[in-house]
Amino acid sequence: MRRILLLVLCMIFLGRLQAQESANRKAQANFEYAQKSLQNRDYDAASKLLEDAVAADPAFQAAFIQLADINKLKKNYTGACLNYSKALAIPSPIPAPRIYFSYADALMNNNSYAQARKNFLLFKEKYKGGDQAMVVKADKYIKDCEFAAVALTNPLEFKPVNLGAAINTKDREYFPALTADGNSLIFSRTVNGNEDFYVAHKVKNTWSTAKPLSEQINTSYNEGAQSISPDGMYLFFTGCNRPDGMGSCDLYVSHKNGKNWDPPFNLGESVNSSSWDSQPAVSPDGNTLYFVSNRPGGFGGYDLWKTTLAEDGNWGKPENLGPDINTIYNENTPFVHPDGTTLYFSSDGWPGMGSMDIFYSRMQDNGKWGKPENIGYPINTSNEETGLIVSPDGTEGLFSSVLKEGFGDMDIYSFTMPAKARPLPITYVKGIVRDAESRLFLEATVQVVDLKTGKIKFNDYTSVEDGEFLAVMPIGSTYAFNAEADGYLFYSDNFELNKTEGGKPYVLEILLQKLKPGVNVVLKNIFFDTNKFELLQASSSELNKLIQLLRQNKSATIEIQGHTDNVGNVADNQKLSVLRSKSVYDYLIAKNIAAERLTFKGFGATKPLATNDTAAGRKQNRRTSFIITKL
Repeated sequence: MRRILLLVLCMIFLGRLQAQESANRKAQANFEYAQKSLQNRDYDAASKLLEDAVAADPAFQAAFIQLADINKLKKNYTGACLNYSKALAIPSPIPAPRIYFSYADALMNNNSYAQARKNFLLFKEKYKGGDQAMVVKADKYIKDCEFAAVALTNPLEFKPVNLGAAINTKDREYFPALTADGNSLIFSRTVNGNEDFYVAHKVKNTWSTAKPLSEQINTSYNEGAQSISPDGMYLFFTGCNRPDGMGSCDLYVSHKNGKNWDPPFNLGESVNSSSWDSQPAVSPDGNTLYFVSNRPGGFGGYDLWKTTLAEDGNWGKPENLGPDINTIYNENTPFVHPDGTTLYFSSDGWPGMGSMDIFYSRMQDNGKWGKPENIGYPINTSNEETGLIVSPDGTEGLFSSVLKEGFGDMDIYSFTMPAKARPLPITYVKGIVRDAESRLFLEATVQVVDLKTGKIKFNDYTSVEDGEFLAVMPIGSTYAFNAEADGYLFYSDNFELNKTEGGKPYVLEILLQKLKPGVNVVLKNIFFDTNKFELLQASSSELNKLIQLLRQNKSATIEIQGHTDNVGNVADNQKLSVLRSKSVYDYLIAKNIAAERLTFKGFGATKPLATNDTAAGRKQNRRTSFIITKL
């Protein structure tokens, strides 16, 4: 928007100033020749003629203004500032107020923020025209100047590093996306005008040479602006001008099936519109999709919107993120970190360095995004900064830019994230699911539940081709983990992540056992207070899994078993183990599981799974389990 406005302003000046004349015949002749060159968009020739004009007549204000305008169009802001200042130093004729606006803008682009602010204020003082948008814009830029003046005195460490020849080429590489383990990078590349996806994998901390992602996804149309789910199984992207499109650009998704990708499909009219819909960003739980659109109902040109996945598997009606994120100007390139609580995006509406800046926002307790914070200088500059993503561990930012050490066009770079803008620490659990006997991969449902909130953080299925899964878990909570498949007993685990620092990833090989009598399953997410037998609320997720198993296998009968460690009185431990197993029994009865299908028994400390000499061992021995007695 800013570039369009400045281009319009420059063209206004280039056109209106033709009537101003110089008393010097040589200066006037060069000025008139310059107008013909401008009509032909030959800016170099026009600049030379205008320079000759002001050399012949140093008081030729119109020629100085046009020279400044041309320099601005060519992004020579030093030259633009010099010529605007000379024009404004000439007392007659009185310069149009718009000149102060253009001069101030050139000063901003030249990092002269104090002088820029002064000239924006002069513009507001002198401007009596009816273009209220210019006044509003001047007010916005004044705030930018005030912010930037402070930011320049507090620079951040910023040393961008090119990702290297395995990723970057002479062509244009941009919009990087990482899986939660940081080992797969998907990005856009434009070759001969066609935009496609490429993928690279990290092997021993080095990126492999990027290859086209999939013939199912890459087409003769343009594909770009993608977001990969943290587990690497879903790719949301932008497709433009496709036969099944609903607007100029629509949102699409493809699912990874084993090593291959399924054909992508349009997210449909519930999400896409006749407007421009692009730049998706999926939340780590896969239930919310953020994107950019200029559809009606927004606050400005381009806004951030979100759609939520309903229980029936359909995406809901998009909602605008509201004035806490969107402004009357433009917001774009959203990225939600795998922590689920940090949003990065670009905006030219919030106070910044003068153009598109990168901001971050934290999710509040009420589920709303907090006030955006500028990531800081010199990550943000007077140029446009967009498209930031942050590594899973929060230490690195990845972005695209054209820098002098690049391979040609735009390249992908990394840099160390400033501490204030880092996301919350996370870890993840990844692994494979197999049949315990055959060792063949299974199509299994894998679920992670935050036991503090009861919210499902991950819910997906593995492929029979590779059995793989990867689920993100933000540090600071306790999680129940379950894996289940038809005809098998479910697997249960528990992860306590109540530390403040990033955790070591969990790698599991889950061996699911087929349903048959005699198989014992430990319920790792059944909880009691110390020396108590009343079930805690956090147990409901695990108990509901057991209920589901019994309802799906109506002939199955089970014995619920309680166990303790060896601390305390033997008789008391025996009694406690019985009461705890009965609490589970009573819960199942209350949920309409027939009593004749259930028995319960306590074993006290007589059947330990580990040593009772350590805290970890005793914790493992304090457990609730069940055994299938009949099927």
